[in-house]
Amino acid sequence: MLPVSGRILRNFQRLRLTRCSRAQGETKRQMKYILVTGGVISGIGKGIIASSIGTILKSCGLHVTSIKIDPYINIDAGTFSPYEHGEVFVLDDGGEVDLDLGNYERFLDIRLTRDNNITTGKIYQSVINKERKGDYLGKTVQVVPHITDAIQEWVVRQALIPVDSDGVEPEVCVIELGGTVGDIESMPFIEAFRQFQFKAKRENFCNIHVSLVPQVPGNASLIQPSTTGEQKTKPTQNSVRELRGLGLSPDLIVCRCTTPMEKSVKEKISMFCHVEPEQVICVYDVCSLYRVPLLLEAEGVVGYFKERLNLQFEANSRRLLNKWKEMADRYDRTLETCSIALVGKYTKLSDSYASVIKALEHAALAINQKLEVKYIDSADLEPCRQLDEPVKYHEAWQNLCSANGVLVPGGFGFRGTEGKILAIAWARRQKKPFLGVCLGMQLAVVEFARNALNWSDANSTEFNPNTKYPVVIDMPEHNPGEMGGTMRLGKRKTILKEKNSVLRRLYKDCDYIEERHRHRYEVNPEMRSNFEEKGFRFVGQDVEGERMEIIELDEHPYFVGVQYHPEFTSRPMKPSPPYLGLMLAASGKLQRYLEKGCRLSPRDTYSDQSGSSSPDSEIVDLKLSAILTQES
Repeated sequence: MLPVSGRILRNFQRLRLTRCSRAQGETKRQMKYILVTGGVISGIGKGIIASSIGTILKSCGLHVTSIKIDPYINIDAGTFSPYEHGEVFVLDDGGEVDLDLGNYERFLDIRLTRDNNITTGKIYQSVINKERKGDYLGKTVQVVPHITDAIQEWVVRQALIPVDSDGVEPEVCVIELGGTVGDIESMPFIEAFRQFQFKAKRENFCNIHVSLVPQVPGNASLIQPSTTGEQKTKPTQNSVRELRGLGLSPDLIVCRCTTPMEKSVKEKISMFCHVEPEQVICVYDVCSLYRVPLLLEAEGVVGYFKERLNLQFEANSRRLLNKWKEMADRYDRTLETCSIALVGKYTKLSDSYASVIKALEHAALAINQKLEVKYIDSADLEPCRQLDEPVKYHEAWQNLCSANGVLVPGGFGFRGTEGKILAIAWARRQKKPFLGVCLGMQLAVVEFARNALNWSDANSTEFNPNTKYPVVIDMPEHNPGEMGGTMRLGKRKTILKEKNSVLRRLYKDCDYIEERHRHRYEVNPEMRSNFEEKGFRFVGQDVEGERMEIIELDEHPYFVGVQYHPEFTSRPMKPSPPYLGLMLAASGKLQRYLEKGCRLSPRDTYSDQSGSSSPDSEIVDLKLSAILTQES
């Protein structure tokens, strides 16, 4: 037998160490699943709770992904009216999904895909397609096990997809189950996770149940719940009992209430819901959503997850949460108000424009302004409203005229379009800062054609197919026979050709940008020269130079229109440039901002728009230096 040299022996030992470290690494990378369910009422705030939990874990250095389950039978949210479930959020891959995925992306600063939104329609469609191909070998296809298995397989598969810019595989997957426990639509999903908790093992699966603790005045059982009085635990007890009856036991009970929960109430919930008092978390109403992650962290959620799920991280990692605290404090102490008139057709429900409002908030916070949104139903601006309901008509115009800026967001359908055009005309003539998004940009083109080019019949073929001046036309690939998924959707490249463009400067002088789209109609490129002769410039086009993406008007403080939806990529620490420009112009700060090279005050430490190229380094320098010194 040949002697083993020291070199070979060292290589062998190194190989063993490598294998051991890989085995340990594989143990560390075991996926952790956090299921968020809700009880008592829908719309209780599960999405914000799920997003906040992900934010806390990400602040600890973990890679976090999110999945939203919607029990409705629709394939996706693309054909919903905004009055059904709020806005339709669009992802990079063109997925039309629930607005909660927008919360996940904004809170966690991640990029999700269409498969991060699971619906009953998608699950049944995939199972039926398999059955048609014979994948089930002639067996009877049933809810259990085929539907429940499909749900589990989808979750496991999607949880591994990287969502961060570094491309690292996630370590934690936060899953929000839409609706309320007990709904017949969600029963297959509840059963799927009842089975899944045993497959994933206890140390890898955790259930958070969000419930309502209403407050009612004493001795007034028939009076509606209010913000004062006794906190009632019975709805939460019943909700948890029903969840446990379906096979899931909550590890944390997050109680939504209007005021901080009394100790006796927490102990009562603990006793009747079979959890420790530390597992009952109070999330009361706060003035800003930025405080919710801080509230959860103060309740000890980080320590609980570290022990319960055996997570490996430094307990004092708080860099990201420091930024959130900066934002929350900034929001509380901002005094100067800037008002924006939001002229749309779905103004009765603010969730219809959730991302638009968030993008405005991000921009306002970055420049030390408190945002005031004046919702204006565009139909109330039309002359016919003056005859039918003169009070609404005058109130609408008063709100428009008193605003510091005007925003016309996207939308579909003819109703209210003439009112939007009137608002755009007023903003152009009065030199009020204006931003038009998607349909808002198209209507700005229509308004300019009518009033500046004197094409009185100018219109979009969406509203008048026989117009003499079709300045907005449907796209060649548009399929009018199918409604779902037939638009120009997802992330597309826009070329910024003009060096003196305001928007190009706001985008830090980039040659091109990538933003998300959702539209069926586009500006007619054959009429481009007529507009540009009058100072109405198309400063951004697609890669082929055929589709008009961005408009700007000369000799106006800020008159901008974009065909894409920049609100979908706005982040609390990275405000969207078009919205930031609108807020800067509305507050009278745009010129100064441009003169300073598009940099905010150094005091805006949490924002990527500040003077530092790295917001992380600013927070470390300004906030953690003392802590690091003490630790060393």
